[in-house]
Amino acid sequence: MNKNFFTRDEHQALNEIIFQNRNKEYGAYALRNEANTMLKKALFVGVALFAVVAIVPLLVSQFKGEHHVISDGGTAILIDLERPKDQNVEKQKPIVVPPKPDVPLKTQSLTPPEPTRNPPVETTINQKVDDAIISTVTTPGQAVTNPNQNIGVSSDVGTKPAIDNTPKPDLNVIPTSVDVEANFNGGIEGFRSKVLNNFDTSVVTSESGEIVKAVVTFVVERDGSISNIKASGVNADFNKEAEKVIKNIKGKWNPAKLGGQNVRSYFKFPISMQFE
Repeated sequence: MNKNFFTRDEHQALNEIIFQNRNKEYGAYALRNEANTMLKKALFVGVALFAVVAIVPLLVSQFKGEHHVISDGGTAILIDLERPKDQNVEKQKPIVVPPKPDVPLKTQSLTPPEPTRNPPVETTINQKVDDAIISTVTTPGQAVTNPNQNIGVSSDVGTKPAIDNTPKPDLNVIPTSVDVEANFNGGIEGFRSKVLNNFDTSVVTSESGEIVKAVVTFVVERDGSISNIKASGVNADFNKEAEKVIKNIKGKWNPAKLGGQNVRSYFKFPISMQFE
């Protein structure tokens, strides 16, 4: 057995024991024997490649020209490039722009003169000051374009808006007259049919052939519901049943209208029945 650096394997004796009385031509035996050798070869190849990668930049920099490197001790490194000796770069002189001379502007005084014993010569106040700046004195000078914005004053300034003193109707108060009467959604005859079909005559005590009458009044609200149901008649049982039936009838009313608005209104509904 060769015991050089590449073929030496400490686990070879273990391999001989494992593969004793077995086919050593099998691939696993060869792989286990050559594993240590392949790892060593891979190590040397990797070290060689790393050395080449590290040395190449140094060799490349040696072939380039030398530069003077100036470092200020910070993170930035400045490279001082040599300036060609045959070229003299002249420094450009800054251009000085002279300030513009102040031009006097035209002004217009709108202050009226004060009355005195010996007044000075009065100057006419120019009402058109579109080309001058408003000031306390009038001076000639360069005209100015639109220095003062003319604000148009409406003729209605100071005029108080008209106050509508017309009293507004109280929507909770039931008016004595309306423009459109309240009506049941389905017609008054449809409402009457529902009352008669749901009326329980067995709860009314009356004599045979007697005609019982009552007038039911109620309020049709602005939302189409009814309230304040009251039946007035001679027979108390008949009145109570009439109030109950009308209260339990399903369906909305179309409220009365006054001036185009829904208003509350009274409604009278007479009922009469003949008992056998």
